[in-house]
Formats: sequence, C-alpha cells, structure tokens
Amino acid sequence: MIVVLDTNALLMCLPKKSDYRLIFDKLIEGAYSVAISNEILNEYTEIIERKANIRVANNVAEFLAEQPNVKKIEAHFKWNLIGADEEDNKFVDCAVVARAKYIVTNDRHFNILKTIPFPKVDVVNIDEFLEEIQQL
Repeated sequence: MIVVLDTNALLMCLPKKSDYRLIFDKLIEGAYSVAISNEILNEYTEIIERKANIRVANNVAEFLAEQPNVKKIEAHFKWNLIGADEEDNKFVDCAVVARAKYIVTNDRHFNILKTIPFPKVDVVNIDEFLEEIQQL
C-alpha cells in the first residue's frame, strides 16, 4: 500500500509519545510505503525546522530519502484540484503519479477531492489511517 502523508499527518506521528507514533513505526518497519516529491520533502523539512530545529528536520529528511519503502515521485503534470490552498496540490499530484491508495491528512482543504471523479484521489484522516495501520 502506497500513501501520501500530508505534512500535518507526518508531524503528528513523529513524537515518540504521540498517539499516532505507530504510523511512523510501521513506516520504519516497511509495513507500507509513502510517496514523496522534492516539493513535499522540502515542505516537511521547512515545517519540522520551524517546529523543532534544523537538525531534527535534516534527520527526518535524510531518513525518508534513504528508506526503500519511500517512493520518490516527480509529477510532470499539475492537476490543480485544490483551489482553497494551492500549496496542497503538490500532495495530490504526487498521489496521482504514485497511484497512492490515499492521502492521509486532517486538512479540510482536501475534502474537495471527494467531489472530483477524475483523477480519483481518496483522502482519509489520521485516525482512519491509524485504524488501518493497527491491522498490519
């Protein structure tokens, strides 16, 4: 299973004491795959640096770049399906190219994808994804 983690979902599963830590632990184990693009990795790094520090941000980025179950994707076409926050489109484009099962996010801007028949991009929130991960 390939998924795309929105930045908010990644941030929620990084802390060791997080209720969502199992998501990151299962990624480490290789239980599922994550698709990322350079744009996504840059956003992850920027936001983690802001929330923690540059060292933590670089460690996470380096970890993701080296994992065999992290698929590096470059979208050569922009679907522009999300108008409310155009920055979110990088996650959609990555999901389409990677044929991801869904995008994991708690961002309400992604709800518009439920009304768009093509390309079909499913979205789940982090609680729904955690339930699925617990079954792996």
